[in-house]
Amino acid sequence: MRVTRESLIRIAKETLQERLYNNKDIIAAYLTGSLLTEDPLLGGVTDIDLVLVTANKPLMTREIVGLTPDFHLDISFRARAEYDPPRELRANPWLGYEVYDLMRLYESRHFIEFTQSAVRAGFEFHEPALVLQRCRKLLDHGRKIWFDLMDVGDAAGPKEVAKYLKSLYHAANVIAELHGPPLPERRLLLLLPSLAEQAGRPGLSVGFLGLLGGTDLDASTLEGWLPGWESMFKAAFETGKADVRIHPARLNYYKKCFEAMLGGDDPRVMLWPLLNTWTHAAVVLPEDETQTWQAACATLGLAGERFGEHVEGLDQYLDELDILLDEIAQANGLETSTSI
Repeated sequence: MRVTRESLIRIAKETLQERLYNNKDIIAAYLTGSLLTEDPLLGGVTDIDLVLVTANKPLMTREIVGLTPDFHLDISFRARAEYDPPRELRANPWLGYEVYDLMRLYESRHFIEFTQSAVRAGFEFHEPALVLQRCRKLLDHGRKIWFDLMDVGDAAGPKEVAKYLKSLYHAANVIAELHGPPLPERRLLLLLPSLAEQAGRPGLSVGFLGLLGGTDLDASTLEGWLPGWESMFKAAFETGKADVRIHPARLNYYKKCFEAMLGGDDPRVMLWPLLNTWTHAAVVLPEDETQTWQAACATLGLAGERFGEHVEGLDQYLDELDILLDEIAQANGLETSTSI
């Protein structure tokens, strides 16, 4: 079966028609994510990020629907209230960019038109004041998560590592949102170096990889981890308790991406999606079923005493981002974090 961007968009539209027929509460629908780009495939696979906006609170927030072993629908459900007031979305680091750049599929009463117009009003969305506001929110969230890790010591388990990675994800997106949208999970380490370069801080990309413990990783080590990752991915889904991204329909979405990255210029770029999903799987599994994850974390320095060292490194990394934002604010005549 030949799959193209156009054929995936067509599937999204067909799915929408079915959902509209069966759910009269839907007031708008749009596409986001990789299908907005000219080349959405990575490792020959991608997903369809479909957002359905409902008049009332939806029964679920996210649904994964398998299409073929290599393609799936990732459907997000959002209540209309999440978009109110529309103008304030400009300061939202997640939903703001989603609304700013979307592919409209359906709307009633001009919902998307009015909401997007409010977000884009006055060409202010990319002005330094709003950019810094979004970045500050990301940095503050990352810092709050860091505070929760201060006293963990050498008792770090899957939940603590998951928090650590969440803080790191917010930190990476501070860099990303200086010049564009949040980073997609699979492409994070592919895109981060150029974004750090744009920010005038190329060392932030190197430092991020170091905080993951991936500086000295080689392809053979990463490849050797894949069987353990896959086994835990499948086992975690069977528990019925895993994060929604841990789903059989998404197995090849990750696995074929990893295989492509292993054959690329820098196999280490697979470390973020590999470790992030592996950790989400470990969170819901008994300790005796997570040995491969534990061994990988030991290699990366994310276990035992070395975890505390990584938390200290994260503290310094967040401070460096804080300084960067202050420098940008000062250069644009805006308030710094010390003057707020």
